[in-house]
Amino acid sequence: MDFLIHHMLRSSVLRFPDKEALVHGEQRLSYREVARRTSGLAQGLRRAGLGRGDRIGIYLEPTVSQVISIFGISEAGGVFVPINATLFPEQVGHIAKDCSMKGLITTPAKLFTLAAVLPQLPALDFVILTGEGDVEIALPIHRLEELCELSAPPEWQERTISKDLAAILYTSGSTGKPKGVMLSHANVMAGSTIVSAYLGITSNERILAVLPFSFDAGMNQLMTAFQQGGSIVLINFVFAREVVQMLLKERITALAGVPTLWSLLAQPNSTLRKQPLPDLRYITNTGGAMPRAVLTVLREALPSTKVFLMYGLTEAFRSTYLPPDELDRRPTSMGRAIPDTEILILNEDGGLCKPGEIGELVHRGPTVSLGYWNRPEDTARALRPNPLLPREMGDCEKVCYSGDLVKVDEEGFLYFVGRRDTMIKSSGFRISPTEIEEVFFQTGKLQGAAVIGIPDDTLGQVIKAFVVAKDGSPLDTRELLAICAERMPRYMVPKFIEVLSELPKTSSGKVDYPALRRREGL
Repeated sequence: MDFLIHHMLRSSVLRFPDKEALVHGEQRLSYREVARRTSGLAQGLRRAGLGRGDRIGIYLEPTVSQVISIFGISEAGGVFVPINATLFPEQVGHIAKDCSMKGLITTPAKLFTLAAVLPQLPALDFVILTGEGDVEIALPIHRLEELCELSAPPEWQERTISKDLAAILYTSGSTGKPKGVMLSHANVMAGSTIVSAYLGITSNERILAVLPFSFDAGMNQLMTAFQQGGSIVLINFVFAREVVQMLLKERITALAGVPTLWSLLAQPNSTLRKQPLPDLRYITNTGGAMPRAVLTVLREALPSTKVFLMYGLTEAFRSTYLPPDELDRRPTSMGRAIPDTEILILNEDGGLCKPGEIGELVHRGPTVSLGYWNRPEDTARALRPNPLLPREMGDCEKVCYSGDLVKVDEEGFLYFVGRRDTMIKSSGFRISPTEIEEVFFQTGKLQGAAVIGIPDDTLGQVIKAFVVAKDGSPLDTRELLAICAERMPRYMVPKFIEVLSELPKTSSGKVDYPALRRREGL
């Protein structure tokens, strides 16, 4: 039986030892080879000092090493923390410090960029490097390629169980810096089983991974592929045509994306319109609503490909999906609950909403996470006792309050209405306004700064900042944008900046964000 993440790999090795499991560029690894390298790395991690439950960061581009690291950390009894490769050193440092990261797997080039933050990480004991180059730091350094060649001792006994912590995925909250969502082995395994069920994933699947593994939907693609004995192809792309070329070359059957990717592929000059893709069995969308015009283009360009529209949140993974045969009848719907999951729409009193009434989406099922790392108050707000169970049962079951406002129709299909808080969702990423505002204040040029999201057909939302100059000094908005670009990933950089003489305030003196949204006609 498979109870832990690396058990999925072990089972597929037994069934398909010589089958192609992992592809990146010219590298093509069988399940047998992936398992051999993974076991070697697991042994190397234990020798380096990894103890049960220790957090190990993975700060890599999509590569074979990234996949080996995820399963190697799991097999060694550790907790893997995938870090988006586009994050800046300060953000990586926050993640490493927040979860008391013991080890870090990265490249020499990326380690060099982290030189200034490494002294701020007292828990970091060792670094594992992959690729060419050397960096001198005051920590033990190991080479991933060498560790992968080690042999595990036969007497090694596994003590991890499915309820143990397996991974921490960092996601933006409504305030402050990103929070680490804790996922157990059981959470990840349940997500793989559920998604495989409604997408019909089998060992024949060839999945193109364009989403980062630091994103729950991206990680799930890897897990479903290895659970079912399929193949996963990694890609680093800049242009949409590279994705189309890879779909053809590798005879890809499955592709998951966010609205920005689909908008790129739906452009008039896209090669997607010019090239039949008979192998592409399905595509899925998550991370925000797909624009209807984009959906129309995709369905015309891919007449034999099924389109699944999905909704989820890191704290509970996937929540709903819309079956392809409902697209014409309900193109704006989030769909219904995924298998083995109940979606509750609750009003302010904790009761069930009637059809048409707006309430908060609450997720019940095996993918509800363990909460936020080292943030008990935030965890208590998001994960609460099921209000529909008898009071005598206490808090024996926790459900996830999403913060998303939705409504349901008479047939049980859900529709997104909005957020309870100020979170921005752009390009598939959840973005905290506070994080961006902090960067503005660090310039030393501003007396006030406030950030909101503005609807956008392609990105879901774009970011607009309102700023107030310190002492009434003139402001160069281009300079402010350049500073943002130096300190934040592209998806966090505002598209617009408006200079105000003062920010609107509430009666308590706080920034009046609703007033700013009203300025934009929202």
